[in-house]
Amino acid sequence: MAVQETPVSRRLKTVKHIIIVCSGKGGVGKSSVSAQLALSLHASSPTARVGVLDVDLTGPSIPRMLGLDGHGVHQSSDGWVPVYADALGDGEPRLACMSVGFLLKKRGDSVVWRGPKKNAMIRQFLSDVRWGELDYLVVDTPPGTSDEHLSLIEHLAPVHSRLSAVIVTTPQAVALLDAMKCLSFTRAVALPVLGLIENMSGYVCPCCGDVSNVFSTGGGAEMARREGVPFLGSMPIDTELVTLLDAAESTDLSAADGQHDEDSEVRSFGVLQRYQKTSSAKILSAVVENLISTLPLVEPASTSSSA
Repeated sequence: MAVQETPVSRRLKTVKHIIIVCSGKGGVGKSSVSAQLALSLHASSPTARVGVLDVDLTGPSIPRMLGLDGHGVHQSSDGWVPVYADALGDGEPRLACMSVGFLLKKRGDSVVWRGPKKNAMIRQFLSDVRWGELDYLVVDTPPGTSDEHLSLIEHLAPVHSRLSAVIVTTPQAVALLDAMKCLSFTRAVALPVLGLIENMSGYVCPCCGDVSNVFSTGGGAEMARREGVPFLGSMPIDTELVTLLDAAESTDLSAADGQHDEDSEVRSFGVLQRYQKTSSAKILSAVVENLISTLPLVEPASTSSSA
């Protein structure tokens, strides 16, 4: 039975894999993992084309993490043009980003929307953004399992064979309980799980290199083993990464008011270059290798549906 074509399926027909990053609770570093996944997928191949869609509508942080604060969204005859984090690189840009953060007049403005407004915004992001050909579209979602998640699954139903999820947790028991609820959600909506990432798994001292298990360790790996989902890897707290993401924030007043400045393009490209020198980038490269090798196993129909 043929799947009915929709504006979303037409727009995303050239997107090979859609990876939804979710967590059961806030504060586990889901958005930073989403940003790092996008950066590592971008670096995994000189031709890899990656998109990042930030649907954490009330707390958009992807623009800041990628050094894109101050950019605006431009309208073309073919829809909204995403912001490219590697616009200053050699060759054609390959890392596209879209977030409600680009639409705010001021960076500190709150987004006070009910469910229908959120649903309409997500539909517009999926159907009106000119993503073009992408190998991976990473979707950063808000914590929990709320309106945004249900809207995503509903609008992406025609391309369900290309969907998968990555669950982010921290090692402590409270976070693992909420991660279980997130896993339960993926099973309820038949969303394949690529695997689980244990974030904040230890703290590496930048002076001596000793590892302290601030939030215990191993809980994510044990949960993955018990639930029969792949364990993609553990990520310790990286002070170098924290410094990099903090430095990506614009200090220019015009950027804070939503005005694009020329230096913002330099900052965004600098984040890409400096990230590859962090210890987190080395760990994420192994995680991404596991993720890429797992994709064909959880998306058996993606090749035929993308043809």
